[in-house]
Amino acid sequence: MDETQDKSQRLPNGPDGRKSAGQASGLMPHELQPSRREFGRLVAGAVLSSGATAGLLFPSYHAAGQNVPPTQASPGSAPPQQPTDAAAAEPFRIELGVARQGFDGRSCWVHARAGTIPAEQTGTGNPRVVMTMQRLLLSGSDVFYGLNQLHTDDLGENWIGPTELPTFVRRTFQQTGDDAPPGASVAPQWLLPGDETVVSDFTPKWHAKSGRLLGTGHTVWYRNNRVLGRRPRSVAYAVLDPATFAWADWRVLELPDLPEFTNAGAGSGQRVDREDGDVLVAIYHKDPATETFSVTVCRCEFDGQRMTHREHGNRLTIDEKRGLYEPSLAQWQGRYYLTMRNDDHGYVSVSDDGLNYAQPRRWRFEDGSDLGNYNTQQHWVAHRDGLYLVYTRRGAGNDHVFRHRAPLFIARVDPQRLCVIRSSERVVVPQRGARLGNFGVCEVSPDEIWITAAEWMQPQGVERHGSDNSLFVAKLRWS
Repeated sequence: MDETQDKSQRLPNGPDGRKSAGQASGLMPHELQPSRREFGRLVAGAVLSSGATAGLLFPSYHAAGQNVPPTQASPGSAPPQQPTDAAAAEPFRIELGVARQGFDGRSCWVHARAGTIPAEQTGTGNPRVVMTMQRLLLSGSDVFYGLNQLHTDDLGENWIGPTELPTFVRRTFQQTGDDAPPGASVAPQWLLPGDETVVSDFTPKWHAKSGRLLGTGHTVWYRNNRVLGRRPRSVAYAVLDPATFAWADWRVLELPDLPEFTNAGAGSGQRVDREDGDVLVAIYHKDPATETFSVTVCRCEFDGQRMTHREHGNRLTIDEKRGLYEPSLAQWQGRYYLTMRNDDHGYVSVSDDGLNYAQPRRWRFEDGSDLGNYNTQQHWVAHRDGLYLVYTRRGAGNDHVFRHRAPLFIARVDPQRLCVIRSSERVVVPQRGARLGNFGVCEVSPDEIWITAAEWMQPQGVERHGSDNSLFVAKLRWS
């Protein structure tokens, strides 16, 4: 979620430029189901690998960057950086696929993130990968609807869905009490009857200790189908039981009764699960009297049904515009790494105990130059062979992309110097005009990690560069 209500994202929908909340909530646009032949035009000039199948209908490209789908630069943009020998030496290959595609011009899928139910739980010999996403109404800003899901039992060869999840439909506030939507009690004085809430920026991940798929995100509140300016925000979570393959009703995490936690969420973030089953969740929060967000890591108990806050660490922020927000957390070789969004730069910090972090520093390349990432997320790929950052940045022939949020890059991180190794940088998902900044990372197995991203079809006209709301699945495979 972008937090700011940018006029550049408010697009016309019909003669009067608006669609009522009732019409919008009932919107279920026709989904295009392309043939295998049609997938061949997804990226101009790309060549299908010999391993392409009906489910993975997209080119593979490997360590040296061969057959990397070309980006489309706007006039005056810097040319895209070419793959280097160091990038070719990284120990994984990238295979790019599409779970689905189709754009109706009125709404699009966003927040495509996946979690894995391990093979020993499925009885099929393969893991089951569950991808959640939600609809965005293009005529507004951050106007989201309930979660849907796709799933695959054959490592992305075929996808089933999308299926609407009844437990995640929008809920309406009428009054305080037991029937009020989760999170309403945080600041009921800011709500009016008829206001609606929904879970957004959701990230599912397997919780090994409980044997459950646990998803985290946060709540968004709407009035007349517009995001409330002053609103409660809560850390939302939900649990999928693999035995029934059903999501339980979502809940909110109860945080200490402090003003700074009346607006607190875990949207779009990666969490770390400790061996004892406790969950480390990075949240961002702010006092209603300020516009500056801070980041804090919470330790929570999780019993397979409920998350309970037990303690939280130090507060990280910077005195720069909206501060720090949308954090993602990773553990690698005994240390904890935190990456954070800021309006002007990406930031990074490190911890030995997972709760208390060093002063944040800007993301830079190893030569000291700025990474070029700003005002969007970054996420981690943590593998035994190395720690990697996935990000977007300026200077990649992408001046025509909203906030330079495509393509997605991956590069190795120096864990001691906390910098990105420029020579290791590779394109992991190409840009086709639409932004890709709201993406996810999913560990499928010890030797396979997926990056999932939906083409966000705002602002108007991004499709002229080739985008069509494809849900990309980039598979990082270690030999």
